[in-house]
Amino acid sequence: MTDWCTTICDINGVNIHYIRTGGNKPPLILLHGLMTNGACWTPVARALATNYDVIMPDARGHGKSSAPGDGYQYEDHANDVVGLIYTLGLSSPILIGHSMGGMTAALVACRRPRFLCGLILADPSFLSPQIQHEVYGSNIAEQHRQLLNKSLDEILLEARSKHPHRSLDVLKLLAQARQQTAMNAFQVLTPPNPEYKQLVSIIETPTLLVMGDSGIVSPSMAEEIRSLNLNFRIETIAHVGHGLHYDRPEQFIMIVKSFLRLI
Repeated sequence: MTDWCTTICDINGVNIHYIRTGGNKPPLILLHGLMTNGACWTPVARALATNYDVIMPDARGHGKSSAPGDGYQYEDHANDVVGLIYTLGLSSPILIGHSMGGMTAALVACRRPRFLCGLILADPSFLSPQIQHEVYGSNIAEQHRQLLNKSLDEILLEARSKHPHRSLDVLKLLAQARQQTAMNAFQVLTPPNPEYKQLVSIIETPTLLVMGDSGIVSPSMAEEIRSLNLNFRIETIAHVGHGLHYDRPEQFIMIVKSFLRLI
């Protein structure tokens, strides 16, 4: 990672920080989920950097990007991604998004037909209206507020206890990302989210949906998505939940590389 660059640029009046592997290669943007940041994609980026110019932005309110008082709806995040693509002069990039980043990537793809070369959605936050309201009414934001009072060592210790199978490097990146997540970022949980069925049905970009067998996207939802858009390719990683690229990184990367060879 020593030759990767880190930069901050002004996108839509917000300072967006990103890490970039560089090189004269096809551009590939990695979009993270809530409470993580671009650096959390580091193991995946290492595996892809040989063939791609990998760009890992911190969403507003995360990492080293600025945290405005408002503007955290999915439309705002999607506008930031589009702005980053134009600012960096990227031609036909590939988007890979996890969770919140997956919904953001899907929104970019459906609102900018033929803007992207490829799209990979890793257990995107495709939530029914009922689940959206349940998540919004939960104590997830308050739990994060309490976590911000803890030291990095305390956060890391809890993470190692909860996810003993994850690598220490990944756990450190995730712990640091939690400390760098502003409370304002939780505004993205405010219903309503974009209607994922509508998004899926109009995406023209070659798309891969990667899911765990116990994540947000259920088998029945996956079949529904397949029926809405026959161009979607769907892959399932067994014995894993929402954090599929943290828990099964080798398998996730293998699936991603296989899809990228097809586009």
